[in-house]
Amino acid sequence: MCGESRLNVARSGQGGRAVEATCRAGGRGAGGFTLIELLIVVSIIALLVAIVLPSLHKARAQSRAVVCLSGLRQLHMANTHYAMENHDLYVPAASDILDGFGGRHRWHGVREADGVDPDPAKNTFDPLKGPLADSLYDGRVKECPESVRYWTEGVDNAFEHGCGGYGYNQVGLGSRLYQTSWSREDLKRDNARHMQTGWLTTAVAKPADTVMFTDTAHRQYHTERGFYLTEYSFCEPPFPVSATVAGPMWYEGPSDSDLYLPTIHFRHLERANVIWCDGHANAQKMSFTRGDYGAFGLGWFGPRSNELFDPF
Repeated sequence: MCGESRLNVARSGQGGRAVEATCRAGGRGAGGFTLIELLIVVSIIALLVAIVLPSLHKARAQSRAVVCLSGLRQLHMANTHYAMENHDLYVPAASDILDGFGGRHRWHGVREADGVDPDPAKNTFDPLKGPLADSLYDGRVKECPESVRYWTEGVDNAFEHGCGGYGYNQVGLGSRLYQTSWSREDLKRDNARHMQTGWLTTAVAKPADTVMFTDTAHRQYHTERGFYLTEYSFCEPPFPVSATVAGPMWYEGPSDSDLYLPTIHFRHLERANVIWCDGHANAQKMSFTRGDYGAFGLGWFGPRSNELFDPF
């Protein structure tokens, strides 16, 4: 257009300086942006990305937490169905855990070996043989969708792999540790009647305030790889409980050394998902932990006591 204007000006004999100046002023707009303008645009785009990405990450994390809650509800329904078919007794968490290296049976599956076998396949629980398999979609526990770097290769207790990253209230619901009528014979390791059946559903005094399943993980240490997490199938209470002939015993001491090793994993935006005995589910924030376990997202919610895991 400027070339044509110059040509017309030359032909008409009119002065061309004004047209030339106009062409120079308008040439930048016709040819593109200056370097400064491009830098400004890039800076604005970078700022917008910095603002949007955290929100996008949070939204994705929240959607994964919702899917996780759905998985916990399926576990609650499966355990409730198990109780309906088994004299109103919840599924045992680990009926033979005192045998060998930890027994062959868990609430989420059955394994072939009762010790650490050189064949990893024998150390891994088969979910299709688990007591809840008939009540779960395709017989398997759904895995929590939140990405957790569980280490399984070469780990002695990697056979806990298969619980989906969820832990069962072994102390209060998956055993009879709180029962008071045991004899010394009942409590022997080769008998262990207190571990063979779950708790009676009708004997849970406060279903809305008693934990059934939560998000879990277990912290391990290796001299070469340092600390790492494995799957763990029990959500442990703050204080260890023992079955005795005099009834259940535990000590709720004030120091960290009195606490059990925490296994509840606060992996959903610093919260752990929980399903309670009455069927309602929610997310809980960590209220206390032991030592440096909090750096790994491990701790407990609620009061510094066993009351949320206690069937009474």
